[in-house]
Amino acid sequence: MLSGSIVALVTPMTLDGDIDWRAMDELLEWHIEMGTAGIVPVGTTGESATVSMDEHCAIVEHVVNSVRKRVPVIAGTGANATWEAIELTKAAKQAGADACLLVTPYYNKPTQEGLYQHYKAIADAVDLPQVLYNVPSRTACDMLPHTIARLAELDSVVAVKEATGDIDRARQILELCDLVVYSGDDLSARELMLNGAKGTISVTANVAPDKMAAMCNAAIAGQAKDAAAIDKSLVGLHNHLFLEANPIPVKWVLAEMGLIPRGIRLPLTQLSIEHHDQLLDSMRLANITK
Repeated sequence: MLSGSIVALVTPMTLDGDIDWRAMDELLEWHIEMGTAGIVPVGTTGESATVSMDEHCAIVEHVVNSVRKRVPVIAGTGANATWEAIELTKAAKQAGADACLLVTPYYNKPTQEGLYQHYKAIADAVDLPQVLYNVPSRTACDMLPHTIARLAELDSVVAVKEATGDIDRARQILELCDLVVYSGDDLSARELMLNGAKGTISVTANVAPDKMAAMCNAAIAGQAKDAAAIDKSLVGLHNHLFLEANPIPVKWVLAEMGLIPRGIRLPLTQLSIEHHDQLLDSMRLANITK
């Protein structure tokens, strides 16, 4: 599996909510030039919850074709219905994705056995490497380390994105099984990589891809001082990109940088004006401009 800074890519949209394919292509080229190690389309940051199933599949196919194997593409294919996750994963494989990212089924609160059976059913149905994704703050579903270790015995399960921000939890996963661990929490990503994680699937990487790539490379190499120095300029972004629900703040910053239009789909709305100055300060700290 790849290592480093993997971007949880936004889905650029016009003001009327249409997908902006040209802006997406320009973002992808920028990420490759800036050292981003991999692309994750249509995850949470890519507004997977507000695009149709046809749009979802079209985004994955477009990203794969635009990237042209220059970096790996890990397609977001999670859903709270197992059949839907299987169909999305089949479509990602057909499109040529290198792997899939599968969030825990949200809203319906499965048991740990239900989680195991969900991921096993996908593995049985589709021969594509799986990255498990645990983000209980958004799903109301927490996949525990022993369940992750059990799933690690499946050949297609190759990694986990652990987004709790709990370093002890990640250490436990690393001790229990031979899985690649990625951070899903930008604020704690550096520390997690210094403790054995191989990278981060990052929101901050959308707006500071070169700095995130450099920080990840240093942390994975055990260069703690260098990683801390780079990360210091990014702390404002790590915090303030979550002032409102992701991806509201990150799309606002990208629009301020002139990289995408201001489109976002309901029920998500434009960033509240009271947060603008905080994000502008974070942009200055990170030295990111248009």
